[in-house]
Amino acid sequence: MRRVIIYGGTGGIGLATARALRGRGYALHLVARDADRLSRAADELGETTFSVADIAQADVFPAVMEAAGPDLAGLVYAIGTINLRPLGRLTRADAESDFRINALGAFSAVQSAAAALKAGAGEVGTGVVLFSTVAVAQGFAAHASVAMAKGAVEGLALSLAAELAPQVRVNVVAPSLTQTPLAAAITGNETLAQGIAAMHALQRLGRPEDIGALAAFLISDEAAWITGQVIGVDGGRSALRTKG
Repeated sequence: MRRVIIYGGTGGIGLATARALRGRGYALHLVARDADRLSRAADELGETTFSVADIAQADVFPAVMEAAGPDLAGLVYAIGTINLRPLGRLTRADAESDFRINALGAFSAVQSAAAALKAGAGEVGTGVVLFSTVAVAQGFAAHASVAMAKGAVEGLALSLAAELAPQVRVNVVAPSLTQTPLAAAITGNETLAQGIAAMHALQRLGRPEDIGALAAFLISDEAAWITGQVIGVDGGRSALRTKG
């Protein structure tokens, strides 16, 4: 059974992606920091192994590859940050941390897996899915650090899609605000959440399943002719304005 590595596999979007991929018949290798949550997820999903790891440690990525095994069908990097502060309140350390977690982590994950992804390509190729944000294309106040980091992710993905073709497809999913534990500080405020939901043409916030469904599709053989794309799953926020 072909296996997909999911970094951040116990988070809201990572776990939703894992469930969608298991529904498509893939085996999984989850990577996260919390051993208990990883164990519970593996028990729920079945055909799932895992690595307890912190991507801040440079030796994590080769160790993950050794644990995951050689028969890779794809890689999902679902680790990110939501660091929303006005420019004057951001520090250099904030920006470096956001870049390291979002962009450099994605770079290292794909770099370590590239040979295995190419080896597992077969006739339809293998898939990589990275995550950006609607704030890269749209531009929102107080998003300078995270948008800078996620903009780097989009540039990384386009470069990798060109370099790793034709064996490996690389695409990006760019959500708007989604109801995940990472976003709980925002979505947990009902008034604020309703106000943000009203800014979307579809009048609601995203759900992890909305994002995970597309990520799983992009890994699958059904997406065999899709690469180098940044695809918004954002309730229309990046493109539509329904009020004058």
